[in-house]
Amino acid sequence: MKRTLADDELYESTLEVTISRDMRTLLRVATQQQALLLVLSGPRLGNRTVLSDNAIEIGRGSSAGLVLDADSVSRRHARIEPMGAGHRLTDLGSTNGTYVNGLRVKDHVLKDGDRVQIGKALLKYIAGGNIEGAYHEEIQRLMRYDALTGVHNKRHFDETLRTVISSARGEPVSLIVLDIDHFKKVNDNHGHMAGDAVLCVTANVVKATVPEQFLFARVGGEEFAVLCPSTPLQMAKAAAERVRIAVAASQPVFEDKNLPVTVSLGVAEFKPGSTEAPDELFGRADEKLYQAKDSGRNRVCS
Repeated sequence: MKRTLADDELYESTLEVTISRDMRTLLRVATQQQALLLVLSGPRLGNRTVLSDNAIEIGRGSSAGLVLDADSVSRRHARIEPMGAGHRLTDLGSTNGTYVNGLRVKDHVLKDGDRVQIGKALLKYIAGGNIEGAYHEEIQRLMRYDALTGVHNKRHFDETLRTVISSARGEPVSLIVLDIDHFKKVNDNHGHMAGDAVLCVTANVVKATVPEQFLFARVGGEEFAVLCPSTPLQMAKAAAERVRIAVAASQPVFEDKNLPVTVSLGVAEFKPGSTEAPDELFGRADEKLYQAKDSGRNRVCS
């Protein structure tokens, strides 16, 4: 799997422009103690929408107060309206449903920190109060963590990989790259929301299985990586096998449907004294991942 900087550069520039553009308005919102919605992923990443005394609709149609231009979003998807000191979220009969903190809802009173999923877009509700502090905290998370799964993102992984490789002193560094098997079938047969549920369950299982000193990150759509400092190849391969077994036993459930999932894993080692570049190490691990895929999936290759 070839990886380029294009997606990262687009992500970073989009986020930085949005922050710069919104800062003056943000300070005014903080003074007025108004609630807002922050887009964490999908269309309009980083955008914030101030929630005033008027109801707003969220959808793909141009008349919506918050337009999310994606096929997974209905033209009139959901509505948010003021209710006392807070806000109420109502699904408007959308095709793919409206979710709050992973649960499908028709009607929900929003609480500070609630994560709202509209199609493939993920938003966070920030209640009136210390808006500025909450906004800055969430932006910092966006810079380091994947909004959907909560694990580290590709940008943070790439930075850490470069640092670990450049500072390696006589100790090996290993890398595990893993990919969810037949993930497209999950999306095609059960919908993208089911696919998101599988991604989140898989991420939680892997995070709970690998040692704390390892860095775990989502580096692509259904692709993850585990950076293993001071770890020789055989130890990393053993860790990868534990991950494989744990994921196969996880049995994710989405809306009462069992969605069995397995992963294929590739492992590579950066040897002490090597002049190999970080991207080259990742490329070798990625090649082993595809070897695992080609030889039947649900296995580890090194």
